[in-house]
Amino acid sequence: MRIGMLTGGGDCPGLNAVIRAAVRKGIQHHGDEFIGFMEGWRGVIDDVTMPLTLETTSGILQKGGTILRSSRTNVKKIEGGFEKCLETIKRNKLDALIALGGDDTQSISLALSERGVKCVGVPKTIDNDLNGTDACFGFDAAVMIATEAVDRLHSTAESHNRVLVCEVMGRDAGWIAITSGIAGGADVVLVPEVPIDIEETCRLIKYRREHGKKFSIVVVAEGAKFPAGTVATHDESLDSFGHPRLSGIGQTLAEEIEKRTGYETRSVNLGHTQRGGTPTAYDRMLATRYGVAAIDLVHAGKFGRLVVLRGTQITDISIADAIAKTRTVGQDLLDVLQSLQPLKDAV
Repeated sequence: MRIGMLTGGGDCPGLNAVIRAAVRKGIQHHGDEFIGFMEGWRGVIDDVTMPLTLETTSGILQKGGTILRSSRTNVKKIEGGFEKCLETIKRNKLDALIALGGDDTQSISLALSERGVKCVGVPKTIDNDLNGTDACFGFDAAVMIATEAVDRLHSTAESHNRVLVCEVMGRDAGWIAITSGIAGGADVVLVPEVPIDIEETCRLIKYRREHGKKFSIVVVAEGAKFPAGTVATHDESLDSFGHPRLSGIGQTLAEEIEKRTGYETRSVNLGHTQRGGTPTAYDRMLATRYGVAAIDLVHAGKFGRLVVLRGTQITDISIADAIAKTRTVGQDLLDVLQSLQPLKDAV
């Protein structure tokens, strides 16, 4: 078969591992031929490609980012965008298309599937919020980076008797925040699923100070918001899928904490450091399993499907189900977090 591949949306560690695995199994077990579209859906619209062979995908397993590069191109927003995609797919005589990406990328996969394109999806988002899968590759690496940052913040916060607020990624779900926060021993963790309770946040910080701990660490997801419902943004611009550029909740929170407690408070925004660098062993393994499973779906003729992890097993669901809703942090993890904090009537 002749198969196209692309990586859309934000990059993350593990994308290259998926590409490598799919190409190796496809070529060595089925005699497939692959082409890669550059910069996500933009490459499909403009027909910009590179050959994906055993040679071009050799040595990329441990590399972060994506050799195909990426973009947040929304085909729906481009005049004649779908028609251009269909022309490119026909011109390249593709039998199938494998798209690596999150809900925005897969929304285009679904739209093309409805237009007769044989699409298979691979779930990718460090936010870990794609519905129907227990884990997305890249999440583990992002959590490791965030946890190491929280570890490092402890020593400098303690040295200066400061409160340090660490802002991590997480637009609609707080998976990175709650996982790195608990693993890193943060004193307060704030996620998009629960409105920020500034009074409770300050109570926890004051409690530590009153019990001999003169520093505190707060981890906050970029999408966390105060009860009023507004999020902190870099500016008023939106990307092609209508998302604002989130940034600044950490600084806003730090200013409010210092005003209410009188304790010196600083903020740090990890930003894109969470996306960069080499994938962890877990992400390499998961990405490889996804790449192999994607080829298996292609040759089984199961299109319009997304490979997912359920427990320890790789299976698949419809792309429509995968993007139907956001997978958010459950009450079970929120309960774990609360169990580690002093009750309001604690003395």
